[in-house]
Amino acid sequence: MSVIASAKVQALTAPWQGEVSSGTHQFLTDKPEAAGGHDTGPAPYDFLTASLASCTMITLRMYAKHKEIELGDFSVEVDFHTNREQQEHIERRVIFVQPLSQDLKEKLLNVCGKTPVTKTLLRSLDIQTVIL
Repeated sequence: MSVIASAKVQALTAPWQGEVSSGTHQFLTDKPEAAGGHDTGPAPYDFLTASLASCTMITLRMYAKHKEIELGDFSVEVDFHTNREQQEHIERRVIFVQPLSQDLKEKLLNVCGKTPVTKTLLRSLDIQTVIL
């Protein structure tokens, strides 16, 4: 297997704050103030939803370029839902400024179901942890 992404988080002094490094990018992670953090950066589930949203946007643009389709301006919104019973689901909304035909909507919905991050989230994922 090859590594396609990696990240490192260095714990900072504030209780839930960390400095995330991914490739050449650095940013903070934290918990919201309501959860005892300082809200200086996205929380872990925020990164998860941002990952799905950004992958969806990129995949749709790649599809449109390949098919020579003009999608116009659009955005992708993702919400992660959970409850006390630990039932979880993700809701994704793709919002286009210009109207799309029903046929194109169906094709794009199919593409959304095949994005790399979507496929990863839908199948079981083995996480191997080592304490060093």
